[in-house]
Amino acid sequence: MFINATGFYVPEERVDNSYFYKVNGLTSEWIFQRTGIVTRSKAKPEENVTTMGLEAIENALPKLPYDITEVDLIISASYSPYDTVATAAHVAQQKYNIQNAKALYLSSACSSFVNALEVVEGYFAMGKATKALIISGDKNSAYSNEHDPKAGHLWGDAAAAFFISKEPVTGKEPKILEIYTEGLGHISNGPEGVMLRPYDGGISMPHGKDVFIQACTYMPKNALYLLDRNGYTVNDLTYFIGHQANMRIMSNIARQLEIPEEKILSNIEELGNTGSVSSALVFAQNDSIYKEGDLIVLTVFGGGYSAGSCLIKC
Repeated sequence: MFINATGFYVPEERVDNSYFYKVNGLTSEWIFQRTGIVTRSKAKPEENVTTMGLEAIENALPKLPYDITEVDLIISASYSPYDTVATAAHVAQQKYNIQNAKALYLSSACSSFVNALEVVEGYFAMGKATKALIISGDKNSAYSNEHDPKAGHLWGDAAAAFFISKEPVTGKEPKILEIYTEGLGHISNGPEGVMLRPYDGGISMPHGKDVFIQACTYMPKNALYLLDRNGYTVNDLTYFIGHQANMRIMSNIARQLEIPEEKILSNIEELGNTGSVSSALVFAQNDSIYKEGDLIVLTVFGGGYSAGSCLIKC
């Protein structure tokens, strides 16, 4: 599979750490030391996952080497949809008159984007699609409880759009070498680790320590698994992109794998935890720096629990 074009949308507003001292008593220093977050992105009241996703598509279109109507599979990947019936995939299909595409919604917590890549891979393998669009995004501010001292200060809002083809189109696109995902609902706190219950407290993370431990276990484990299967080592990596949940998680993984700081791409300090789009967003925001031959791994961990990794060669 090949990445033909990427786009992203990040709302303009930033909420500074100092804001939370007024609502939950946490100081700016306390938040930064434990999360690495200084500000987080916040969507406007009238914005949602669908509107942000459409903005991300618009950002990608100038780079797309074919007409968007050639897309034959559209997947909306999110855990905070604006509409669970008329999903972002269906709205995009209507807006761009993509008549011959299958459209569906997928959710697997913060691994939703990587799971969507694997679903695309399956459709391609079955011969049921050749060009796909993944719209990934979360509006965490719609569900987060700012008064929650455990997790209310973590969340940001954003979206990204990825156009994927089964075969190369220009011959210069990054190639997805392999994708791996796993459901981990059976381990430790599983479904109670992170929850989003729209009418029962919104987003909550009652077992933050366990989430930290599992993320520090499965994110590096899956990255190493894909590197080994494809004949590479950590030293071959050009860039490492992890789920932007907590900078301490990233620092822990960097120490485990002995990855130098300059190889780690991140946006959590400015944007906070943007949810299922976070790793895809980091990749899209940095697409201008990639060079031919670069090796990039995306690795994620999400509530439920779930995990996944993707290995990309530019």
